[in-house]
Amino acid sequence: MLASLRRNRLIRQVLDLRMPSGDYALAGSAPLYAHGLRSRLGDVDVVARGEAWNIAQTFEKAIRAPSGIGHVVRIGDGEIEIFDRWVAPEWPIDSLIDDAEVIDGIRFVSLRDSLAWKRYLNRAKDVADIRLLERYFREQYAQVPAR
Repeated sequence: MLASLRRNRLIRQVLDLRMPSGDYALAGSAPLYAHGLRSRLGDVDVVARGEAWNIAQTFEKAIRAPSGIGHVVRIGDGEIEIFDRWVAPEWPIDSLIDDAEVIDGIRFVSLRDSLAWKRYLNRAKDVADIRLLERYFREQYAQVPAR
């Protein structure tokens, strides 16, 4: 894991929005970055509910998400995208946020959920991440001692 995720410019910008930490989680490639599986972030996707979603809407107007599911607020040059829904109805954001991993005091959608939605979308840009995550889980399970 990285020494401090808070040093990353994009993560700092999300934290500077001052959304309640229990109402959002970083998604997209951010969980892979948080676990050291990716060396950089090109952008940050955030799933938000409640007060976090209300705060996000004070920065920019919410528009229809490209997936057609829910809405997105794009901050800056779109480097930060905050969503009120995620990918498909099968992934209610309450579960994604409640089951998120807290790393360096920041909520990240779990790697399991990240792998599941990347497999679901199966976009060309997700293929490398899917392989990374599958290898990560194989290695994690290989280290579990037999009973």
